[in-house]
Amino acid sequence: MFRHRRASRTLAIAGSLGVALALTVATPSSADPSWRVVASGLHSPRNLAVSPDGDVYVAESGRGGQRVCAPHPVLVEGCLGFSGSITWVNPDGSDERVVTKLPSIANDVEALGPMDLVVTDSGRYYATIGLGADEKVRDGFGKAGEHLATVVTGRLDSDEHKLFADVLANEAENNPDGTDIDSNPAGLARAGDSLVVADAGGNAIVKVNEDGGFRTVAALDPTSEGADAVPTAVVRGPDGAWYVSQLTGFPFTKGSASIWRIGASGEPTEYASGLTNVTDLAFKGKTLYAVEISTDGLLSTPPNSLPQGSLVKVTEGGSSHSTVVGDLDAPYGVVITDGSAYVSTCSVCLTGGKVIKVSLK
Repeated sequence: MFRHRRASRTLAIAGSLGVALALTVATPSSADPSWRVVASGLHSPRNLAVSPDGDVYVAESGRGGQRVCAPHPVLVEGCLGFSGSITWVNPDGSDERVVTKLPSIANDVEALGPMDLVVTDSGRYYATIGLGADEKVRDGFGKAGEHLATVVTGRLDSDEHKLFADVLANEAENNPDGTDIDSNPAGLARAGDSLVVADAGGNAIVKVNEDGGFRTVAALDPTSEGADAVPTAVVRGPDGAWYVSQLTGFPFTKGSASIWRIGASGEPTEYASGLTNVTDLAFKGKTLYAVEISTDGLLSTPPNSLPQGSLVKVTEGGSSHSTVVGDLDAPYGVVITDGSAYVSTCSVCLTGGKVIKVSLK
């Protein structure tokens, strides 16, 4: 499935999730009384995970740092630090950053760092680290930036982490979608002893075995208007298939995003359409929920404002979906446990991110 990008496309929209997020400046709106805040003061909160014992964790992309600054196609100049983290979300008390010192690059508005995570029953975590660029850009950050565009692993009781798999190196070697080299590891799911990664920059879903080796699960085609697919999340459905959300690339058109089902054949088939800028998915039984970071499309966001997004209940095979809660400030990730959805909001806020709890009962 080889294709070439249209000449009119610019590097600044090269299929990376960070592109869309960098279009806004954080100005939080008022809260909706139908949900409550269970974590606040987060640094660019993205996806969440539920541990085998039921604890909820959120990946924070951080706020960069001053370790080294280098040119970046999305951030213009990104400054690297180790402000990325993983926070335990305690719905009944104080939250706790259980892992700190993960890589993060940022400008004054937007950060790229820890994007998603998996937590095992042994207290080990795996986390995707974003970049949204190629090897040359990563090399510009030097040795300190070697874990950008990778999956790292460590323990929840330690700030030490190590490389598990180099997603950018796989993109450079195999280039599943056949276009320019661009890697932004976003969504992450567990498949036995392996992991499945949604590479938002590479427009592909890839599987990583326990030794760090890669296999392409699927590459997603551009949208009907020629925009990149930008897969953001990958989750296992109750039928054993993989379900993949897409943000879509520029111009981030309202209603142009779909959810794809990848079964045993490996061929993506459309499960639902008519969605907008989807960043994450979660099942409650056989019912699928999705987060739209912007309900009307990212380019509709007024200057100096956050995109207003939604948590929606997805209609299988349909193009019209039910809003569970709307008017959320730049929502991003979702997990469902004990009858409630936990959603990260203000995902582009370097210091003011939140997690909210929404009852689904």
